[in-house]
Amino acid sequence: MAMFTTTDGTSLFYKDWGSGQPVVLSHGWPLNADAWDEQLFAMASNGFRAIAHDRRGHGRSSQPWEGNDMDTYADDLAQLIEHLDLHDVVLVGHSTGGGEVTRYMGRHGTARVSRAVLLGAVPPLLMRTDANPEGLPVEAFDEIRAGVLGGRSEFYRQLATPFYGADRPGSEVAQGQLDDFWRMSMTAGLKGAHDCIRAFSETDFTQDLHQIDVPVLVAHGDDDQIVPFANSAPKTAELLKDAELRVYPGRPHGLTGAHGQAFTADLLAFARA
Repeated sequence: MAMFTTTDGTSLFYKDWGSGQPVVLSHGWPLNADAWDEQLFAMASNGFRAIAHDRRGHGRSSQPWEGNDMDTYADDLAQLIEHLDLHDVVLVGHSTGGGEVTRYMGRHGTARVSRAVLLGAVPPLLMRTDANPEGLPVEAFDEIRAGVLGGRSEFYRQLATPFYGADRPGSEVAQGQLDDFWRMSMTAGLKGAHDCIRAFSETDFTQDLHQIDVPVLVAHGDDDQIVPFANSAPKTAELLKDAELRVYPGRPHGLTGAHGQAFTADLLAFARA
């Protein structure tokens, strides 16, 4: 397995497929790099170097007690990019991973980045505040914390359904897809998964978005039950200097079936632009 060690001693697992311009993908909560396999394969098969890591506390990476916050996630990503000496990077983030790559660019700049993709991403701010009245109430995230601490296996099994929109009429989401969500989620450590809820829900990315000076594809399904469309993608696109908003009508939060194929095609086209 490809591993590297961060400055605080955390071991991070990563996949590194193909050769060419690097495309670095950051996964959503509580998954791991396996969630990107379809896109990794497609990009590496079309002349790109496709890289995805397991966030600390998730998958095959270490499960440290400390550092499960957005600043440290961004610093880990920066160290991975520097470790591999990557330049002209296409950064891609889904959900929590979208927050991670946004904070990376806000915190570390875009000298190594050519463009970015935010898919179903948590910026600008997921939680409801006085300044963000359209956000989700803190009670929604308290329920997620309670689910993780109170019996995470069953909680993840149930969460897979709205994640992929399997509760919608006419859904053709395969049982295997739901099972795979559970498999990946169960590899996340309890501490990392719990702390990450605060990181993805309470981090305000407004200033990070203002600082991004590369083209960004903001892609989002408008039937997203996890990161509601109206409070995320349109607001994010408005805050960016150079944004393209791509809406997938009736599509859910997670990539599956035709939704995954459409996004992969859009990602490939955007990376080639």
